[in-house]
Amino acid sequence: MDPCLVSLAMLPPAMHRSPALAVLAALGISAVAAGAPQQPVRAASLFQAVELDEQRLVLVAAPIGSTGTRAQLHIYEQLNDRRPCYAVNGGQPAQVDPLLSTFDFTGICSRYLDANGYSLRIGGSDLGTIYRLSVVRVNDDNLLLAVPTRPGAGPEMVVARTKGPGTDYLQLVLEPGWRLKRRAYNGRNLGHVYFYQENWPGADAAAAAPPAEPAEQALPDAGDASEAGSSGEAAGPQKLDVQLGSDALINKQALPGD
Repeated sequence: MDPCLVSLAMLPPAMHRSPALAVLAALGISAVAAGAPQQPVRAASLFQAVELDEQRLVLVAAPIGSTGTRAQLHIYEQLNDRRPCYAVNGGQPAQVDPLLSTFDFTGICSRYLDANGYSLRIGGSDLGTIYRLSVVRVNDDNLLLAVPTRPGAGPEMVVARTKGPGTDYLQLVLEPGWRLKRRAYNGRNLGHVYFYQENWPGADAAAAAPPAEPAEQALPDAGDASEAGSSGEAAGPQKLDVQLGSDALINKQALPGD
């Protein structure tokens, strides 16, 4: 019998009161494993991630408003060589001149301004619905953070940084392990860019680490120390309420509803 077709009558009475527990039991999943808050979510994707020419795209921390106290992520792509879409001036951080804002760039450039145009992907997991990408100004740097939108989705991750302070249009440089890929569906490239990593950060190191030796004797206050450590780790960098752009994408060849 298909385990998904197990009826409530075949389960213990305690599970009759909880349809969720019944489904988990039918699938052979324990409630403890299903509710573990530290396990990253692995959402299967209907889309594929394909290679693109990263040299023809630039990641930008673009200021919001005139004060420069907040920023958001922009991506500019050079489709052909008819006219430059942007200029990057050397330095650390490097300043970006969005030239495409000065002419009709239809057929020449693409720009991606919000979650319609970019999202997070790790391996085969498409995480656009459970992670948001936000630019956060922290001390002498501007960080592109991948922030989970619900508890237990996974860790907060630094995806890119400007490597220096500033409030202008600044180039974001990907952190080691991160790449750009394009979303595709059945061999058709779409107007959507993935921030892509093959594995969850730290997964390889955790797999290679030797098992910890058991403690000889637990200290009386070990539980208090553990709780204090968990509380300290939960406090991440202060996030800003970043507003996303709303401009329509140009030259987006996406399927309806994408």
